[in-house]
Amino acid sequence: MSELPIAVFDVDGVVADVRHRLRHVAKRPKDWVAFFAAADRDPALADGVELVHRFAADHRVVWLTGRPERLRTVTERWFADQGLPAGTLLMRPDHDRRPARDYKTARLRRLSREGTIAVVVDDDPAVVKRLTVEGFPVRLADWVGYADALREAQERDGRT
Repeated sequence: MSELPIAVFDVDGVVADVRHRLRHVAKRPKDWVAFFAAADRDPALADGVELVHRFAADHRVVWLTGRPERLRTVTERWFADQGLPAGTLLMRPDHDRRPARDYKTARLRRLSREGTIAVVVDDDPAVVKRLTVEGFPVRLADWVGYADALREAQERDGRT
């Protein structure tokens, strides 16, 4: 069990700007291959990056993302390119299609056994609502408008 409190951050919509990729999943059929293939070109979101750095000074950083495990190398490289702390990266198993609120709640319950969770920062209102009900200290990342295509990907398709 770590002595440092844990600060948990989502990736997409918190530190990574995915808006340039949403066109791939805003139509039918959704092009998940193209959506994820462009993840390495996400611009950084300054508000989220600054918040991570503030917490990293005196917290253990844990990244909790709905990105599939197969994007681990791309995501870790992106963190390094943006000057973000590596922290612990928790990713969705490749074939896990649960809604983001279910996947993240289950992961946070397990993580809470490792130490005190001081904050969870996520851009998905459904995740924030669920985690608040579960008693987690949550902060909504509202620096980018929450797109319907992203909501559907996270909550209905269980893909990010």
